[in-house]
Amino acid sequence: MPHAQNCTETPERGLLSGDYPAQAPEAADGRVLRVTEAGEEILHRSLKPVTAGQYGGDELKGLIADMFATMYVAEGVGLAANQVDVDLRVFVYDCPDGDGTRHVGHICNPVVDELPAGERVLDEDDEGCLSVPGPYKPVARPDHAIVRGTDWEGNELVLEGHGYFARCLQHETDHLNGYLYIDRLPARARKDALKQMQKMRDEVMAKRAANAEKR
Repeated sequence: MPHAQNCTETPERGLLSGDYPAQAPEAADGRVLRVTEAGEEILHRSLKPVTAGQYGGDELKGLIADMFATMYVAEGVGLAANQVDVDLRVFVYDCPDGDGTRHVGHICNPVVDELPAGERVLDEDDEGCLSVPGPYKPVARPDHAIVRGTDWEGNELVLEGHGYFARCLQHETDHLNGYLYIDRLPARARKDALKQMQKMRDEVMAKRAANAEKR
């Protein structure tokens, strides 16, 4: 998921220490990988769960580092494993909440809580995707999300977000279930997004390549 199209917030550190770096430390050890694009098979099916034997291993730790590095080069706030062509239920994020509080981390095997009907308030706002390079379209999602899963060592995690971070949590979990944001659009809007993607793709890719050169 890319940065919000019109975001002017300066994220606060929230629970992070005041000297927390501009990028998650894991990114320094990561490789920049190719981001998969709409139409590739791995983006359109549910992914495999992280298993007990994978927790705490160098392969999972390295994947998370690669995903952070790739996300920052692509100027995103979230990235799922199938966006770097890996069949595993993992995503990373560095995203502001509705009040500007910054959230940075990763989660394995996430599940979004079903909110009671009385607590569901839909927020319609522009949404984009690193795997649909370029266009943004309005998508309605609940403005509050709770996601449960584990960290890379198998410890339980509960993430709660409001506003933009809630959108990010839902967007990235959708990826792991085989859905892109354009799959939530009416047919005409989806067709237009794909058309815009073809026009904007080269410019987006050139910018990512330039960012990778600066690392």
